Amino acid sequence: MSGLLLLVGSMVIFFVAYVTYGSWLCKKWGVDPTRKTPAERLCDNVDYMPTRPAVLMGHHFSSIAGAGPIVGPITAAVFGWVPVMLWILIGSIFFGGVHDFGALYSSIRFDGKTIGQIIDATLGKSGKFLFSIFAYVTLLVVIAAFANIVAATFVASPQAATASLLFIVLAVIFGFSVYRCGLSLGVGTVIGVIMLVVAIALGNMYPLHLSKNVWVCVLMVYIFVASIAPVWILLQPRDYLNSFLLYACIAFALVGIAIYQPSMQLPAFTTFDPSGKGTNPMFPMLFVTVACGAISGFHSLVSSGTTSKQLDSEGNAKLIGYGSMLLEGVLAVVAVVAVGYVGGDKLTELLKNGGPVNVFADGVGTFMTKLGFSFGVAKGFVALTISAFAMTTLDTATRLGRFIFQELFTKVDPKTGEAQGNVLTNPFVATLITVVLSGYMSLGSYLTIWPIFGAANQLLAALSLLAVGVWLKSVGRDNLMVLIPMAFMFCVTLVALAQIIFANMATHIITAALGSVLFILAIALFLESRKYLFGGAKSPNML
Repeated sequence: MSGLLLLVGSMVIFFVAYVTYGSWLCKKWGVDPTRKTPAERLCDNVDYMPTRPAVLMGHHFSSIAGAGPIVGPITAAVFGWVPVMLWILIGSIFFGGVHDFGALYSSIRFDGKTIGQIIDATLGKSGKFLFSIFAYVTLLVVIAAFANIVAATFVASPQAATASLLFIVLAVIFGFSVYRCGLSLGVGTVIGVIMLVVAIALGNMYPLHLSKNVWVCVLMVYIFVASIAPVWILLQPRDYLNSFLLYACIAFALVGIAIYQPSMQLPAFTTFDPSGKGTNPMFPMLFVTVACGAISGFHSLVSSGTTSKQLDSEGNAKLIGYGSMLLEGVLAVVAVVAVGYVGGDKLTELLKNGGPVNVFADGVGTFMTKLGFSFGVAKGFVALTISAFAMTTLDTATRLGRFIFQELFTKVDPKTGEAQGNVLTNPFVATLITVVLSGYMSLGSYLTIWPIFGAANQLLAALSLLAVGVWLKSVGRDNLMVLIPMAFMFCVTLVALAQIIFANMATHIITAALGSVLFILAIALFLESRKYLFGGAKSPNML
């Protein structure tokens, strides 16, 4: 099978879906480009800030992409490339795209509030409390998984480590220049992209060698600072500049595949249960392993946590919410082509000595040699790109974790309606607790963390779809396009969590305990929502 045919066919399908299904969703949900967004009405230049679509697209796509659409499909390739491809296509269009778009749109209509606060309005205080705990635990797992992956990548590619640290400095300079010194975005972009290239060159000249655990500690310090700082000084500019890396990587991969024309060496289908022991069956493990390549609950936290506070027009919600998920689907397809081309014994060796990111970097690096790059430079560039975006996911997840932790411990005066804080709602304390907990979890292997990450992440997606579905019903809008993927994801993830719990009870007690907590919380939330979703009860606190 031709990898080029797979890629082109997928891109055509995604484009048609964006134009047709995405527009249909806008019509059914009542998207109104003339309505003022929370970023315009509540602008504070810290969290709320109207942002140009190109910049916000860079932030949002950078935050949701990370290493997920690469690690997931490559790990799931153990089932063969056909099942993975089918789930990426169907999932991105009808599951992940609807989920991301729905979370972003509902948050816009709730003054940029998080999905947890939307649940407060639609399901009540108990529903919000359960969801907030679930989301917070999931975010800890997300941070642990991606910190582990980034640290391992920095050990394997020390030149990527140096360049990534230089990117942080560059982003701060860019933020000050554009947002405080009046430098135009166009001129700043040109200079910033040139400096990106300089940073990459310096990384190759001065690679930074540290142990994995030291890198984990460095990353924890970084995400603490990044998640506290105003969005304009680091989050927005770093994500915006990094987006050019990912766009370039995708473009190089697309052109490289077009010229190289790789064939799929990996079998189309291997077996329903690669373990042979009933512990890793295609259903449900395929759907939680692919993760961000098809649907990701983390995306709802990004959409409602940071992106909705920066959207300058409802008319851009489809581009940012639905379009970014389809673009992530393209990246996932590139990952499938890369692992399909590598295949065989080499695949086993690469997985052993660097994991899925190493497989992706090797495959795409090989394709890029047709563009005149040396294999070493090309592979290093790809590894740098993925690590840069995994770092984006890290600080965004930490910021979201801080928001949720603060919400959990904020009390509202029933008479005045004013929020009453305490030491636990202090942003520095909330962030420190989040960083310490996730940092401790990240000191293990990604193979230990990834299964629980996938199941928790996809179950979070089911719960986010539940929240959007209840809200759509409460405002008299059609929600069937939300209920169908919600029901499927509940079935898949609850079964997967049960399997993970039993498989880890003897060997990884923390993983089993986390899985048990998430399982119980999800069941409790679903039971809490039944009267609003399927019965005649009205949501308690609708705006």
